[in-house]
Amino acid sequence: MSGKSVVRPYGDTTGDGMVQVSFTLPVPHDKRAEGAAVQLANKMGMDPAMLVHAKQMGDGFTFFVVYGRVNHLVDLSAVQVVERDFPLLSAKEVNAVVKRRLRRKLSVVGACIGTDAHTVGIDAILNVKGVAGEKGLEYYRELKVTNLGAQVSVPELVEAARAERADAVLVSQVVTQRDAHLHNTREMSAAFREAGSYTHL
Repeated sequence: MSGKSVVRPYGDTTGDGMVQVSFTLPVPHDKRAEGAAVQLANKMGMDPAMLVHAKQMGDGFTFFVVYGRVNHLVDLSAVQVVERDFPLLSAKEVNAVVKRRLRRKLSVVGACIGTDAHTVGIDAILNVKGVAGEKGLEYYRELKVTNLGAQVSVPELVEAARAERADAVLVSQVVTQRDAHLHNTREMSAAFREAGSYTHL
């Protein structure tokens, strides 16, 4: 890192303050939608803001990419970095710890509950291929992973956790504006408490 304490974003030339942002608006793609995207970028502090990409994303939604200048500065001396307070173990080390401490395989059950059909997140965590170069839990030989998939009811999840004698239950939910994820999470928590196990949920 350079000796500078205060920096600005870099786009075309050093310190020009140029940034690129992308977002989706719930409007069909037309000139009014493009104007709305630029207006939003202006309100975020981009001036001037240039719309460089706009594409219809299904019925009634448009994806935008906007490029422009901001006047914000970043004070590196004021940036607080939270360091990991535990060691990052390799797969071999994780397997060794589980084997030494549990003397059995660690059981993990995962699912998308309710009507949620988005398994990308839970699959990235559980499946052996993982994501972004990081292996999923199935890669660890001392872990027994049960992936129930999508649209799993809470009673089904509780029963699977009991049957697999799960040490950990991982649940994936898409955050919704109508707070359906909160309802499902509360229902799940109550069900596990009623089952008499996993009271930490």
